[in-house]
Amino acid sequence: MKRIGILSDTHGTVPQQVYSFFKDCDEIWHAGDMGRGVYETLCQFKPVRGVYGNMDDYDLRYQVPGTALFSCEGLKVMMTHIGGWPGHYPKEILKVLLSDKPDIFVCGHSHILKVMYDKELNLLHINPGAAGRQGFHKVATLVRFVIEDGQPKDLEILDFPKV
Repeated sequence: MKRIGILSDTHGTVPQQVYSFFKDCDEIWHAGDMGRGVYETLCQFKPVRGVYGNMDDYDLRYQVPGTALFSCEGLKVMMTHIGGWPGHYPKEILKVLLSDKPDIFVCGHSHILKVMYDKELNLLHINPGAAGRQGFHKVATLVRFVIEDGQPKDLEILDFPKV
């Protein structure tokens, strides 16, 4: 069993809620637009898997990929920053989703929290929304869940005023 915390679009800010909501998580997944210093800060707290976003600088792009494909507790995971949503994936993302067939697809960019099952591609789509201050969103959001016996379960969302 592994506990996962997911966030995106921090844009240089790690909200205090990350430390309490993710305290029992084994890993943090960041879906891009981290901003300066966020990757290093999160790595001091928990193991981090991340991708860079369109607003991230070259320093971060040397540390994390633009798209990550990995396995976690028997599930295949794909993570990228700009990924769309079920029925609205960019062509290049759809091509990878069709060829690699992940069980979970994580993306950010929209600042809109969206968790939904894609029946057509047989995957769980997770966009954790935005956790930072920058952007049009009214509330910041974080997602956490458990992977147990090869299944995602117990997904929880925390929303709080962006400060």
